[in-house]
Amino acid sequence: MSVELNHTIIPAKDKWVSAKFLADILNLEAGPEWGHFVPVKTANGVTLDFDTREEFRPGHYAFLVSDAEFDAAFARIRAQGVRYYADPRRTKPGEINHLHGGRGVYFDDPNGHVMEIITTLRRPARADLIDCAPAPARCTAYRGATSSP
Repeated sequence: MSVELNHTIIPAKDKWVSAKFLADILNLEAGPEWGHFVPVKTANGVTLDFDTREEFRPGHYAFLVSDAEFDAAFARIRAQGVRYYADPRRTKPGEINHLHGGRGVYFDDPNGHVMEIITTLRRPARADLIDCAPAPARCTAYRGATSSP
């Protein structure tokens, strides 16, 4: 059996509000409640289990989507008045990015988590197979190095 991610827990001040928010943006289903979690299941079988917590550190969650799914999700982000950015540090508000030959956008969820949708993979399946031609200075840590970039 190969190793696969099965689920991750996403803390939230209100698990239903957060699960429904993300499910609505991504056109997925929230729930039904499982134990004390509100699950949102992605197409590859990974479940995001939202759990109510008083205190937590916001996280970053990225979703690979098709071009059509990106268009639909981005339209919902804009229609709902959700703040969005071209970068994770939120220095380019109201913009999307066109990295790696695709499109991407970061957006805030109700709990301060940074959500991201992308249409192309940003990392190769194997770091030693990366094509560094476009930006070789940023790829020096990949090939043959012992530390991560």
